[in-house]
Amino acid sequence: MKFCRVLWEDKICYATHDGDHLSIVEGNPYAEWRTTILHLGVDGARFFPPCIPTKIVAIGRNYRDHAAELGNDVPREPLIFLKPPSALIGHDQDIVYPPQSKRVDYEGELGVVMGKRAHGLKDASEAQAAIFGYTIINDVTARDLQKADVQFTRAKGFDTFCPVGPFIETLLDPTNVLVETYVNGERRQHASTSNMAFGVNTLVQYISNIMTLEPGDLISTGTPAGIGPMQRGDVVEVKIDLIGTLRNRVV
Repeated sequence: MKFCRVLWEDKICYATHDGDHLSIVEGNPYAEWRTTILHLGVDGARFFPPCIPTKIVAIGRNYRDHAAELGNDVPREPLIFLKPPSALIGHDQDIVYPPQSKRVDYEGELGVVMGKRAHGLKDASEAQAAIFGYTIINDVTARDLQKADVQFTRAKGFDTFCPVGPFIETLLDPTNVLVETYVNGERRQHASTSNMAFGVNTLVQYISNIMTLEPGDLISTGTPAGIGPMQRGDVVEVKIDLIGTLRNRVV
């Protein structure tokens, strides 16, 4: 099932996606909820980030081919960092190119949305049970600032640097799905999640033993090879099998 958050009668509401229409949801998708008789078309809908995370946990160098293109080894343990929730934007919202940077890159990624509070998970089955679903993320990065700072906070933390959505897909096997990124219609990234060094359940279990994950929290699982710069005016699309397409313009 697909969930999203959209504008409905001046309020941001959860909705389910079914074919060509969206059904407004009453309640909390992570607990008790039901669809209403209120429907709207997908075309023309105004989308917002499909979850409201207390934190965004991102993973670096998690695709073997991406680590190689950066000239790095695959980490022995997951390499984690945080993006602030203030970086979130939704589908069809604009990425703002900051004046502090001269190179801003796209990074298409599979996102994991937590459905239950998770702390000290012991194994993969516990991790899987705590996941609500999967979404699409563009881990936008000011590459020159990342190199200058060594650590990632400034380079990945600007407002608008975490486009997410448009949907959360609850029925997905994340072990072998295709992640693609397009810039102005030209494909730049194309890889399967099977190339990950650390799979989704491993990441969730690992993170839960460092920090407590809450319902709605977001994990960005790393990007494949093919990263590159975006320019003002570019349209960037990240596509993932069975979830959909996340599209944003750079301004």
